[in-house]
Amino acid sequence: MLYMLLIINFFGTIYGYYWYKDQLAATPTHFLIFVPDSPTASLFFLFVLIAFILGRNVPLLEALAAVTLIKYGLWAVAMNIGAGVTGSQLGWQNYMLIASHLGMAIQAVLYLPYYRIKVWHLMLVAVWTLHNDIIDYVYNMHPYVSWSLQPYIHHIGYFTFWLSIFSLIVVYWYGVRENRLKLSIRP
Repeated sequence: MLYMLLIINFFGTIYGYYWYKDQLAATPTHFLIFVPDSPTASLFFLFVLIAFILGRNVPLLEALAAVTLIKYGLWAVAMNIGAGVTGSQLGWQNYMLIASHLGMAIQAVLYLPYYRIKVWHLMLVAVWTLHNDIIDYVYNMHPYVSWSLQPYIHHIGYFTFWLSIFSLIVVYWYGVRENRLKLSIRP
């Protein structure tokens, strides 16, 4: 299963960075790391999967992967559905994005019991995640959204902030707190 997820996430990450190519070309250098949200989330998870295959845990990467996979997985689902609701014509790529990003969020939740995240890891990830929201919606570096969603960009920024909080809470509840489900990884 780990090898299958590694292959799927590898190609998904490459495709994700390719998807952002036009936006990255127009992005100032100092903002580049903050623009490709979903492929960076799946890149974090790739490193987690490699560590798992080697029988190791890397808690900070696990926290980064878990929070960002949930957040950007659900964000992309909401943006694609929102585009359809507000008048954009949805094509096969939108449905592919909905399915693949929902898969990102699901895999994050499914692997939470295997992580060894501590509160301080989650606190660092909270700073990263909320900082990314500020870069996205104060400096207008957010991922491109459909033309039909443009009038709602401030609402999307507000939604994204609360999606960050939600993702952090989910990871805390199922991946950090003392009474969470704990599983062991066997090499």
